[in-house]
Amino acid sequence: MLTRRHIRVKVLQSIYAFNQSEIKNLEEQEKFLLYNMEQMQDLYLLLLQLLVALRNQAENYLLTSQKKYLATEQEKNPSKLFVENRIVNLINTNEAFKEIIKKRNLNYWETDSEYISILFKELREKEWYLDFLSKKESTFSQDKDLLIKIFKEIIAPNEKLYEYIEDKRLTWLDDFPLVNTLLLKMLQKVSEKNIDTILIPEVYKNNEDREFAIELLQKVILNDDTLTKVIDGKTPNWDKERIADLDMIILKMGIAEFLYFPSIPVRATINEYLEISKEYSTPKSSIFINGILDKMVKDLTKEDKLNKIGRGLR
Repeated sequence: MLTRRHIRVKVLQSIYAFNQSEIKNLEEQEKFLLYNMEQMQDLYLLLLQLLVALRNQAENYLLTSQKKYLATEQEKNPSKLFVENRIVNLINTNEAFKEIIKKRNLNYWETDSEYISILFKELREKEWYLDFLSKKESTFSQDKDLLIKIFKEIIAPNEKLYEYIEDKRLTWLDDFPLVNTLLLKMLQKVSEKNIDTILIPEVYKNNEDREFAIELLQKVILNDDTLTKVIDGKTPNWDKERIADLDMIILKMGIAEFLYFPSIPVRATINEYLEISKEYSTPKSSIFINGILDKMVKDLTKEDKLNKIGRGLR
């Protein structure tokens, strides 16, 4: 689930929080980092559950419409194509999904059902949704296409939902785009045969990614004085106070990877932190960071301090 870039962002956030805290406790910061990363799976599950909640809302709407005193013929005999959506029913009846929702107490849509109502109202106004309901029957592929369209055009871009997620957990804002992409890919691939294996992705691709996150946090924090001196020596025209806090952390993380992570290619490190700086720091930060990291590589290579093993890593 987590990419290396996203892991680096989570480490960046943790180092920033550590630097801002009055009481410096590395062990607690490590726990916060792991918690922060694992919350991404909760967001994924929450959005997955939202699809089920939306289907339930549609069913309740049909039942209410049928009970109207002056119900129309369409309301008396409504289309059940969305209510009987095969993909949603596969999700809703999946034992692993039901168990993890219950275990983590992710019953948000029961208490905050107004957001489901907002989404369902918007859905009912879409011509493509009404066209789908006008069919006599649907195939598995058509059910899947509908669900993908609902997710892409109703759920993912909804501002109210975005604000809700921000209010629930601030760290989810950074996770939202990646989780949307992961969930969409799952919907595109899902079938009756593979749902048990692809429905709920693991937080980490492997143990190495989890260890990388903790080790990167430790190396930057424990070697802060060393990394600061290295940066001071490479930025003679810049006072330390003039370098933005996030830029300083990004530089330290990049240099830490040069020095303490022999298996990570130099170019991969530079490219990753350039992209992170573009998204999280000032408009000109990427140019500054690229210049410093590039200079660092040349100097460390001359000094034979660039700790890299394997071909092509420099």
